[in-house]
Amino acid sequence: MSKLSSLQEKDLKYIFHPCSQMKDYEKLPPMIIKKAEGLYLEDEFGNRYMDCVGSWWVNLFGHCNPRINRVIKEQIDKLEHVLFVNFSHEAAIELAEELIKVVPKGIEKFLFADNGSSSIEMALKLSFQYHQQSGNPKRTKFISLSNAYHGETVGALGVGDVDIFTKTYRPLIKEGLKADKPECFRCPYGKNYSTCEAQCFERMEKLIEENRGEIAAVIIEPVVQGAAGMKIYSPIYIKKLREITKKYGIHLIADEIAVGFGRTGKMFAMEHAGVSPDIMCMSKGLTAGYYPMAIIGITQEIYDSFYADYLEGKSFLHSHTYSGNPIGCRIALEVLRIFREENILEMIEEKGEYLRKKAQEVFEGHPYIGEYRQIGMIGALEFVKDRDNKELFPSEERAGYEIYKIALKKGALLRPLGNVIYFMPPYIITKEEIDKMLEICKESIDEYIDRRNKDK
Repeated sequence: MSKLSSLQEKDLKYIFHPCSQMKDYEKLPPMIIKKAEGLYLEDEFGNRYMDCVGSWWVNLFGHCNPRINRVIKEQIDKLEHVLFVNFSHEAAIELAEELIKVVPKGIEKFLFADNGSSSIEMALKLSFQYHQQSGNPKRTKFISLSNAYHGETVGALGVGDVDIFTKTYRPLIKEGLKADKPECFRCPYGKNYSTCEAQCFERMEKLIEENRGEIAAVIIEPVVQGAAGMKIYSPIYIKKLREITKKYGIHLIADEIAVGFGRTGKMFAMEHAGVSPDIMCMSKGLTAGYYPMAIIGITQEIYDSFYADYLEGKSFLHSHTYSGNPIGCRIALEVLRIFREENILEMIEEKGEYLRKKAQEVFEGHPYIGEYRQIGMIGALEFVKDRDNKELFPSEERAGYEIYKIALKKGALLRPLGNVIYFMPPYIITKEEIDKMLEICKESIDEYIDRRNKDK
């Protein structure tokens, strides 16, 4: 390892980074980012990196966006924070008024939280309490998909199923029921998700039928399972799920945290199915990477079940100190205005199609790419050892991580998900930058393969 800077030394002395094995930092020390603009991050040594993953899927309009910077400065001079109990403020009210125009029909009230995992906790508690105080005390179970990811707090882990996050904490977790996920790349029905009738829904249907009197809610990541490897599945699956949950009085919770705000080409991923959830969690793109904030949308029916005299004990007693923070609300309000005034969804459609065609051109016939899949501005390469039988590289080889390290040296941040390399750049990325991003990715894969073959 080359000599560390003083900032790197201090970082390693004091900081425990998330989702990391800190021993890895002995060979790849933290890159200290000093400034950023648009698509690019710049470290203390002047090295620039294309932020191809939106800094963990949050950055929509580029770093240090002038419009968002301006409204933050304006808001700070007006009001930085106020408790959200018995008090409110313009930014929150205006945000709710604008948000109601774009969320799926039927979502009519909003609660505020400060991160995605917390919004999931609130959604689960809202559904549970609704049933408890609505004459359905046996409805205490939740269903989610296998390989689902809904956050890392203890309640959220109960409806999650990505083993690296859940395994250690299973003694603490109240496990929900898991329905086998749609497995489109290795579909047991021999179908393609873009043309199938979601035959795999039969597994979810059976689980609901067997437990229908005890289920409070089903929670899903609509259309794309993110941390599972950007697994895209048919919207027909969601339509069928909405039908059966309505039939049995079960809530449908849409986790739009990663896929909302244009990522799939629609403002919200549920729009692909043309149906509305009972509860919807929004975060990440909500504040375009600037501020930790989440919003939970609910139906009027759920809201009404909590509306009673105080002594009836139906209040929803879940609070965050920074609920409804004015700075976060003002940022989110500007995000919605940018979508409307700069025709962002049309931009995503155009650039998404360019990304699709270019990726197919670059990776067509590549012996180690099993599949390229994409929806909106989410693209993913399934990296395989054997293309014919779709065999993955052994996890101990950490192939994705090795490719990530190579790409960093070439100036691109391409954080992997196991054997999946994904693209989720800010929407302001240019076509020339898309070309460069894909070329760096291909070069990095090829360099890893060459190195691996030589080592063998």
